[in-house]
Amino acid sequence: MPDNSSATPAGLIAQANDQVIQHWFDGRPSLIDVQRAGDVIPELQPHVMLHAGPPLTWDIMCGPMQGAVCGAAVFEGWADDLAAAAGMAARGEFTFVPNHHHRAVGPMTGITTMNQAVLIVENTTFGNRAFCTINEGLGKVMRFGGNDAGVRRRLAWLRDEFGPLLGKALRAGEGIVLKDIIARGLSMGDEMHQRNVACSSLFLRQIAGRMAACDAAPEALSASLNFIAGNDQFFLNLAMATGKALTDPAKHIKNSAIVTAMARNGTEFGIQVSGTGNRWFTAPVEMPQGLYFTGFTEADANPDMGDSTIVETIGLGGFAMAAAPAVAGFVGAGSAADALNYTRDMTEITWASNPEWSIPALDYQGVPTGIDIRYVVETGILPIINTGIAHREPGIGQVGAGIVSPPMACFTQALKALADSVAA
Repeated sequence: MPDNSSATPAGLIAQANDQVIQHWFDGRPSLIDVQRAGDVIPELQPHVMLHAGPPLTWDIMCGPMQGAVCGAAVFEGWADDLAAAAGMAARGEFTFVPNHHHRAVGPMTGITTMNQAVLIVENTTFGNRAFCTINEGLGKVMRFGGNDAGVRRRLAWLRDEFGPLLGKALRAGEGIVLKDIIARGLSMGDEMHQRNVACSSLFLRQIAGRMAACDAAPEALSASLNFIAGNDQFFLNLAMATGKALTDPAKHIKNSAIVTAMARNGTEFGIQVSGTGNRWFTAPVEMPQGLYFTGFTEADANPDMGDSTIVETIGLGGFAMAAAPAVAGFVGAGSAADALNYTRDMTEITWASNPEWSIPALDYQGVPTGIDIRYVVETGILPIINTGIAHREPGIGQVGAGIVSPPMACFTQALKALADSVAA
C-alpha cells in the first residue's frame, strides 16, 4: 500500500482513500420510513422518470427498460395504454434521469416515478438519506421489464396498502439499523445481491411486531407479512439503499481512487469515482454469463442492467460470495471453492477489508471493500457482480441469473481523469 505520509501522488491518493473508507465504516444507515416517491424526491414531477445506470435516452434503451417505462407511464395515468406510452416516449414527452442523480437507486430497470412507494434509509452519522423502491417479489415485475395489469396492480398495492403500513410501523419506533442485519446475514449464507433469504427473515423478525401493533385490518396485516415472508429478495432493495446511503457522503473526496458507484442501464455500464465526483465513465455493458430458467437460453437474454451493483461497490454481492457458496451454483459461477476464490480475487483490487462484515469461511476475514481503480487497471482483475438476467423483450421478465463484470474501459477512463486531477 502506498505511503500515506508522503506528498507524492500515491501518498495523496492513499490519504484520500483512507478518508473514503472511514466514511463508510463510520456510516450508520437505518430504515426510517416508507413514503410516496414524489413526496421525498422533489424532482419527481409528472412525466419525469428515474432509471438505473448512467444517463440514457429512449432511442437507445433496451427492450425491458422500454417496457418498464411504458408500464410506469400507464401506472401513473400519463398514458391510456402501453402503445400510447411508447408513442409519448418516442416524441420526447418523458424526462429520463438516473436514480443516482437524486439520492436513489433501483434494481434492474430501476424505474422510479412519483406515485411509487420508496424505502427511506437515513445515514444518521452524516444526515443524508437514500431512496429505493420496494422489492416487488419474483415473477413478472417492473424491474425486469414487466408492465401488464397485474404488475401495475402490485405497484398500486405497495403504494396504497403495504407501504403505508410499513411506514407507520417504522415511524412508531426507532429506525432499523441495517448494517447489523447485514453482518448477521453474512454469517447465515447471504451475500446481499442474489441471496437475501437470511436478511429478509431477520428483517421480518424485527418489523412484524411493530406492524401488528399498528391496528391494521387483519387481512391487510396478513397480506403484508406474507408478502415479506414469501419474498426471498425483499432485503435486496434495503441493501441497495444502504450502499447508496454509505457512499454518497464520500463522493467528492479529492484525489481518492475509490469507486463510489457502479451502475448499468442495459446499454452502458458506468462508474463514478470519489476523486472525480459525479462524472460518469461509461462503456458498452456486457452480457451476463449464467444459468437460465426452464424454457429460456442465452439467446433470450438482455445485456446487464440495474443499480444493484451498489452492493458490490461496498463489498457485498459478488465480493462476498465466499459467505454464500450456494449462490455460486445458482448464478452458474462454479463450486463452493470457486465462491471462495472470487472473494479472494476481490481483495486484490480493493483498498481495505470491512471488520463489521466478516466471512466465517475465510476465518472471519472482512469483506473486501473499496474498489481502487488503479488496482483494477494494474492487475487486470475486474469486479465480479452477481446479477439477475432479464428477457431482452419487454413485458416478459426474469429468465435467469448469472455473473458479470464491468468493461475495463470504464476504469482506464477513470484512471486517466484521476491522474489529470491529482497532477493539477
